[in-house]
Order: sequence, then C-alpha cells, then structure tokens
Amino acid sequence: MQYVYFGKLYKTKFQAGCLAKRLEQNGWIYGYNDPHLVEIFRSRKGRYGVRFIP
Repeated sequence: MQYVYFGKLYKTKFQAGCLAKRLEQNGWIYGYNDPHLVEIFRSRKGRYGVRFIP
C-alpha cells in the first residue's frame, strides 16, 4: 500500500475535506479510478493535506 499525496497543503481542515470529497466523487478527473481510501492528514507545521490509495 502506497499513498499518493495531493500536491497542496491547506490552512483549514474544511478546505482539505472539500478536496477529499471531490476526489472520492471525481477521481477520474485526476487520472485515478475510484480511490480505495481517501484521508485528510495534518503536517508537522499544522496545515492539512489529502492522501489516498489508488
């Protein structure tokens, strides 16, 4: 299992959550077929990002 990290960090968890939901619904836009798992993570500096398993 390898995570794919989306290349941008967000200031709020809400912004990252919106992207995570979009990936779940429209993963094909980014070249992935229905990701198995989409997670929101927090970086060491306190910003939020999205990672998923294709």
